[in-house]
Amino acid sequence: MRNRPARWLERSRGRRAERVAALDEHPLPARYARRRPRRVLAGASAVTLSLLWVDAAVSWVLAPSDTAMIANFVILGVLLLIGIPLAGQLIALTRGLTTKREHELDERQLTARLRAYAAAHRATTFVLFAVLLVTMTADRDGRESYIPGAALFLILFAMLLTHVALPLIVAAWQAADPPDDEDEMEEDGPA
Repeated sequence: MRNRPARWLERSRGRRAERVAALDEHPLPARYARRRPRRVLAGASAVTLSLLWVDAAVSWVLAPSDTAMIANFVILGVLLLIGIPLAGQLIALTRGLTTKREHELDERQLTARLRAYAAAHRATTFVLFAVLLVTMTADRDGRESYIPGAALFLILFAMLLTHVALPLIVAAWQAADPPDDEDEMEEDGPA
């Protein structure tokens, strides 16, 4: 008799394989067939991601207070309502480029993913450097300076989500236009 964790792992892998296959089966929605709508979606996702940084800044300025807590919950609520659907659209738009395993991608997709990760890495490095400069400037008083613990937590949380979400946003921004139906017919040859 097989043990319970092994059966759970098999079921989990099976469900993941079905979800990955479903990404490739459905055609790209017509509204995302051109570059501009894809870039608008990627830009909206970047603005939503920047709300995390705004939340950390608000917490830094206002904490500890009830106003900071209310602002924090409002911003996080907006992020949940807007950010999760946007992330789902980005994953569908990129066909799971950043979520698929390496053996599930062809060479073109591997190149696109590498390009997206490289650009996201450069952007994340810039963000980390900016956070370092801001915190060093704010902490110039040494032991007398005070940075609220909630703000530090929110900065770390924003850094983590930026690290995770930025490759997906960059992949959507860099996505190439799908081939036209006429181009596909010419490649297949006459019927």
